[in-house]
Amino acid sequence: MISKVIGWLLGISDVESVDGVSFSFAAPWAAVDPTWLLVGCLAAIGFAVWYYTRIQTGLSRLPAAALAATRALILVMLVVTLADPTVRLTANRMLKPVLYLVFDGTESMNIRDNLTPDELSALSKAVGTEGTGSQAAPPALTRQQWVKAYLEKADDNLINQLRDEHDLEIEYFVFDGESTSVARRVSASNDDEPSSPQAVAAELTTNGKVTALGELITDLGNQSSRRLGGVVMFSDFAHNSGTAPLGSSGHNDPTPLDRLGVPIYPIGIGAVSTRDLQVEIQPPLKMKKAERSTITVRVSQSGAEGESAQVTVTARPMQGESVVEPSGQDIIVGTQAAVFDTSIQYLEFPFIPQQSGRFLISASVDVLPGEVSEQNNQSSRAVNIVDDYIRLTFIENEPTWEWRFVKEVFHRDRLVGMEGFRTFLRSADPKVRQANEMFLPTLTPQRSEFFANDVIFLGDVPSEALNERFSRMLKQFVGQFGGGLVIVSGPNNGPSELINTEIADMLPVKLDRSLSIRASKPFRMEITPLGKQADIMQLGDSSSVDPLKPWENLGELPWYQPVLGVHSQANVLAQHPTDVCADGKTPQPLIATRRYGNGEVIYIGFNELWRLRRIHGERYYRQFWSQIISRLALSHALGSQKRFVLSMDQPEYQVDDRALLTVEAYDENFDPLTMDDLPAEGLQAQVFLGDEPGVQPSLIQLSESRPGRFEARVPVFEAGRFTARVSDPINGSPSEIRFDVVGATAEQRNPARNLALQKAMATSTGGKSYELQDAGQLVDDVKLEPVVEEISRSFPIWGTPLWFIVVVTLLMAEWIARKRANLA
Repeated sequence: MISKVIGWLLGISDVESVDGVSFSFAAPWAAVDPTWLLVGCLAAIGFAVWYYTRIQTGLSRLPAAALAATRALILVMLVVTLADPTVRLTANRMLKPVLYLVFDGTESMNIRDNLTPDELSALSKAVGTEGTGSQAAPPALTRQQWVKAYLEKADDNLINQLRDEHDLEIEYFVFDGESTSVARRVSASNDDEPSSPQAVAAELTTNGKVTALGELITDLGNQSSRRLGGVVMFSDFAHNSGTAPLGSSGHNDPTPLDRLGVPIYPIGIGAVSTRDLQVEIQPPLKMKKAERSTITVRVSQSGAEGESAQVTVTARPMQGESVVEPSGQDIIVGTQAAVFDTSIQYLEFPFIPQQSGRFLISASVDVLPGEVSEQNNQSSRAVNIVDDYIRLTFIENEPTWEWRFVKEVFHRDRLVGMEGFRTFLRSADPKVRQANEMFLPTLTPQRSEFFANDVIFLGDVPSEALNERFSRMLKQFVGQFGGGLVIVSGPNNGPSELINTEIADMLPVKLDRSLSIRASKPFRMEITPLGKQADIMQLGDSSSVDPLKPWENLGELPWYQPVLGVHSQANVLAQHPTDVCADGKTPQPLIATRRYGNGEVIYIGFNELWRLRRIHGERYYRQFWSQIISRLALSHALGSQKRFVLSMDQPEYQVDDRALLTVEAYDENFDPLTMDDLPAEGLQAQVFLGDEPGVQPSLIQLSESRPGRFEARVPVFEAGRFTARVSDPINGSPSEIRFDVVGATAEQRNPARNLALQKAMATSTGGKSYELQDAGQLVDDVKLEPVVEEISRSFPIWGTPLWFIVVVTLLMAEWIARKRANLA
């Protein structure tokens, strides 16, 4: 109590304890030499004594002495005030704790849950809207409407109860945002006029596109002070973007909740198990006409256990391609009944396309009664069905077993065939090159012929055979036109021959000319964890127990080509079991891949894969190489189609996004087109909803970003499948690309409340989790202690209540004394 009084007298409230008080003078003349202050005080005392003994006569000795002493004290205080006396106080004071009330402002809070009668009745009772007597059943509100009704109720209002039961301050936030969650303060209040619950409810919105709880917690921490004692959060906790609030498993770094450091009291709203079906179609991006392909459909469900629904897959030919059936007529690929005994299941639909062109492959699942969202019951993807062949060129110095067997494999491959396989064999007789069309007469043909390739194999070729023009065109072929390159090491020359060429810049490995092949001890190739997941390393069929077991047919390898190291952007799929690179810890790579520009490079550190033919013949050998060329070739336009290619920066957009359309445009010789090469109107794109333009499609002008590349931003204002069509300025033929614009945001795709996360946020921080109907218990459960603040403050004493009281007391005492002595 004494400490509080001392603190109040010195102008500081809520002082719990005073550790020390000291005085000094701030005026320079008093701080440097206190003698002047002493002289001033003595002069003031002398003047008061002289006045009441010499000037003010007629007083007895005692009243005169009392009046002289009072006047002397007043004058001394005046002199001391001129010296600017400063007090330094060291004390502890108690501050009110702050409680944050945070409200979910995302689109998922606009969902109207399908509640059971008991759930609906409990919520209606909690918000004070339950029906009584003959009244109708309470209405089903959206999640945010339930929260608003809870805040606005007159009786047992949570906010009012928190204020009444606890000495605290409440601050209010709503979180929303386009790509992350940002905490916005709402209903600014002060101690005199705190915001009413009704005013807080009026400011709640549902505009946020994502729920990023990790970023929200971080933002709250950035805005908080040390007085923050807890956070109450009203939400469905459907985290769907950014950092998880509990952090990533396997990491010991502090989580956003750890850094915030206060208890979280989550109050959940929304159905925990919603009734919803989601379908996602996963077709191959390219299919071969008249060849069997498999279309996979992923079906997810919640709240539909034990039920079934029919899944239908269709293919629709798109206008502008070589199709037989009229545009818009669907081809039924197949229908299957999905029985929902698990949360996720995969259905496979065999498809043998009978025509080539661009097709829209769609999957749809029947809508079940009571589903919260029907927008995710269908899914579509555009695919190319090709009647073309892949153009593969194998460059080798002289015939090897690998060269012979690869040639035979691709001659019979459905995607390559006799027309697609060509080779440049440096040791071949010039007459053979001229007479046999399989043999290329030169390594550097015309650009139009070279860039029409889809995949190039480069074998055991000496450096003198690789001229500068070839290296430059090969780098452009991969990086700019998206071609595939396979480097196959040989025992005679090896990849070290590529050092000091532009080809070396693209490799997944780092080369060293001093490293020669190692053949001292046979070894078995080891497949890495990345390799076990890679599609090109999966051999056998879907019935295989272990798709990696066929690699045992390779047996022991007699040699391999060591390298200096692995490129930072490479993925190593197979490695040596014991040998390491120059750093002493990275295993020597045997099969590695690397994305380079628009294309990909695959490095193989030996040419002994033909050993896969043992026991099973060419079955696995053919499968491996077929998977290699499918990966490298079918991910981009084939042949001369690479000359004019449309692309989007992403396959799917949200309404009101601005999609980026890019056109890579080259002439017949694969030289980049510029604005000077285009007609007067430039390069224009028709953008329209659906497969055919309407009466007036949008015309978008593309601008040149660099030679051969043209770009335009396309605004999209409604959901659906859009088509962008651009005519090739060289031959006038139209090229198209399709992209999806969805109205369903991440908030609507997974509408269920994440109860597990809600409870985990409470238990991991020392808080407690509640349902909205039980949130009243928070008043008794929340424990917020005042915050002790250590202060050490210097301030002029003449501005404190103590100084004012002393001065007024002395003046009043002198006045009363003079009045009683009949001097006033």
